[in-house]
Amino acid sequence: MTNTDPILVIGGTGTTGRRVARLLAERGRAARVASRSAAHRFDWTDPATWDAALKGVRTAYVVPNDADPRTPDLIDAARALGLERLVLLSARGNDDPEYYTDRPNLDNGHMQGEKALAGSGLEWTVLRPTWFAQNFTDGFFTPMVEAGDLRLPVHGAACPYVDADDIAEVAVAALTGDGHQGRTYEMSGPRPLTLGEVAEAFTAAGTPVAHTPVTEEEFIAERVAAGIPEEVALIWADVMGPLARGREAHLSTGVEDALGRPPRSLEDTLSRRG
Repeated sequence: MTNTDPILVIGGTGTTGRRVARLLAERGRAARVASRSAAHRFDWTDPATWDAALKGVRTAYVVPNDADPRTPDLIDAARALGLERLVLLSARGNDDPEYYTDRPNLDNGHMQGEKALAGSGLEWTVLRPTWFAQNFTDGFFTPMVEAGDLRLPVHGAACPYVDADDIAEVAVAALTGDGHQGRTYEMSGPRPLTLGEVAEAFTAAGTPVAHTPVTEEEFIAERVAAGIPEEVALIWADVMGPLARGREAHLSTGVEDALGRPPRSLEDTLSRRG
């Protein structure tokens, strides 16, 4: 690989992908941004779009499609077209069989992708972040922040929310440097925060926010009333189950392991808004 090779960013308009593309550009590397809305069209549900995005690159950052995971098929296509290195966004907790209470968690899309990548013969790095801090600033929880009340079915459980910029920096290090191949980086922020503490951080940063614990049923009903499709509200209620049970409270050292520095705090995230 040379510094002139373009690096493919699948999901390059999303939360981590656009940050990866921006960092690559800042470091003088050509990024080929691929998504359904990008100039290089890539649609996970339409494999006919894959080859055009994959041809002519040897390195790629891959953000899977959670709703319809086809990562193993993409890895096969990448290998056939001569790619040499993939960095895969996964998720912390996907290898924990008790992460969810009502369904097994070892045959999910993330694990299928990880296993296919590890057996592909390609150079690989897997990123397993916890919940993004940006879920509150430009994600699913932002309307609640703007309304001043985090009405979520999570009571006293905490999570060390990770900054998406940290995820992107680890991704770029693995895409462009050595020493990261064959590594799985589990990533978190520097300390676990309850939603009450998240609300306090926003308030201290100038955006008054409270946290009101609600039941799962109340959460679903309120999101549907706010215009969220019921199937989406159900998915969010499901994925918040492990958070509510404290499965995400522990710290992970992936940011420091990969970058040699501590991860950014939520206060750091909020200071960079706007």
